[in-house]
Amino acid sequence: MTHQSVTPCAVSSPALSAPSPSAPSPSEWWRDAVIYEIYVRSFADGNGDGMGDLLGVRSRLRYLADLGVDAIWLTPFYPSPLHDGGYDVASYRAVDPRLGTLDDARALVTEAHGLGMRVLIDIVPNHTSSEHPWFEEALRDEPGARDRYVFRPGRGPGGAEPPNDWESSFGGPAWTRVPDGSWYLHLFAPEQPDLNWDNPEVRAEFEDVMRFWLDIGVDGFRVDVAHGMVKAEGLPDAGFTGQLKMLGRAPLPFFDQDGVHEILRSWRRLLDSYPGERIGVAEVWPPSPARLANYVRPDELHQAFNFNYLAADWGAGPLRQVIDASIAATDLVGAPTTWVLSNHDQVRHVTRYGGGRRGVRRARAAALLTMALPGSVYIYQGEELGLPEVLDLPDEVLQDPIFFRTAGADRGRDGSRVPIPWAYGESSFGFSPPGADPTWLPIPRDWGGQAVIPQLGDPRSFLNLYRNAVRLRRSHPALGRGAMRWLDSPPETLFFTREPGLLCTVNLGAEPVVLESPGTLLLASSDTRSNGLQAILEPDTAAWWSCATS
Repeated sequence: MTHQSVTPCAVSSPALSAPSPSAPSPSEWWRDAVIYEIYVRSFADGNGDGMGDLLGVRSRLRYLADLGVDAIWLTPFYPSPLHDGGYDVASYRAVDPRLGTLDDARALVTEAHGLGMRVLIDIVPNHTSSEHPWFEEALRDEPGARDRYVFRPGRGPGGAEPPNDWESSFGGPAWTRVPDGSWYLHLFAPEQPDLNWDNPEVRAEFEDVMRFWLDIGVDGFRVDVAHGMVKAEGLPDAGFTGQLKMLGRAPLPFFDQDGVHEILRSWRRLLDSYPGERIGVAEVWPPSPARLANYVRPDELHQAFNFNYLAADWGAGPLRQVIDASIAATDLVGAPTTWVLSNHDQVRHVTRYGGGRRGVRRARAAALLTMALPGSVYIYQGEELGLPEVLDLPDEVLQDPIFFRTAGADRGRDGSRVPIPWAYGESSFGFSPPGADPTWLPIPRDWGGQAVIPQLGDPRSFLNLYRNAVRLRRSHPALGRGAMRWLDSPPETLFFTREPGLLCTVNLGAEPVVLESPGTLLLASSDTRSNGLQAILEPDTAAWWSCATS
């Protein structure tokens, strides 16, 4: 057992992570917001067809308000043939009839605002659905229609080879040939043709789409593939295969091109023209934290997802390294850092951290570590319930195009998108009303104990850990915006203070750690024995402490 003396209120070393160079206005809600991601089809089913919808989201808004989140982010609910879970959009100014109506969307925004929560929605600008009217016009080769997309002649005899060596992020070539011999680009599924952002018509269309939803009252947009709209001039070969594996690790000719920033600056001006601090959030996978910071410069978007944190291994060294690099990069441009552990595209972190009892302990500790960091926190639905990835979905129910494009070698993302359980003992665990159709993906039969209602009644549950952590973030504003200072600590631990007088201790190792005079225990991820003078921090445990400032 390791002993460590902790004196967080008398630290003389300089802060390793200081506040942003320009002091944030108190009204900049997004700098320390807790934002909850809703994968609409898997959150709650309001109409009984087995698929989540906007009515289901509306029915659970009080749950989210009680959780304490500042905003919700809704994945696409637009009309879509669902070749990629709704990210193949056929119409940007409507609601898929299976998910509701425009009136439902308006009511959802109004009701969320009434409960003190803002609403962000997805916008998908890199590509449309192949069933979008624009692409149907392009296939008919109507005048000017193909210039809205990326069409090119092929290479080799008769143009029978793709225009370059680019690969789809979902597997296979990134080009598909149409009957007249031309090829179109799709960095994702063939049913998701890439738009040509050199075409002014494309730029004008998306600004109009954004105005449409801002006029309805949404508080901003999560920008899907925000780094992908502009491709390198001449569409040069990438020069290697396995491009998906290089995502976020090396420069690619179709991602993170400098031209995207002109588009994002125009969107920032549009967002700033509306009252109420509407925001933009970038989904980006750049090759370095410095490149990530480009997306959140003062005249661009407000936040960018920090996937380096999500991808970090469980260990004090990897986590401290990514925390320092992330904060240093965003501080240079005066932006907040975001922290995310799971989302609809990634394996749930209970499973990534080892699964079973170990994965649960680590995920609980990771929640307190994450919510103690300066910046904004994203929670993916079901994360607050401690749900694992579902690894044994039958092949016949899988829908992710990755599964099909890789001939089953990659099972895709459906395991993170299984509907979440609300009540114990019902056929759909309360996801759907009684007598409803089967859920669109099956819910594991052993998830009953992880449902919302039984967890609400258990003060030691995963859900109540999250509720208490979010409550404490609100009552201690320093957790979101105050300075951060690392303390010396034993190997495989992370100790840091959040001014004034708040301490976070995380034991990522295999042995307990004894803390001398850590202060008053506020919250711990697992049993933590403390008598006020000494405490024992068990392995895979995080704890928050309060002490009087000196």
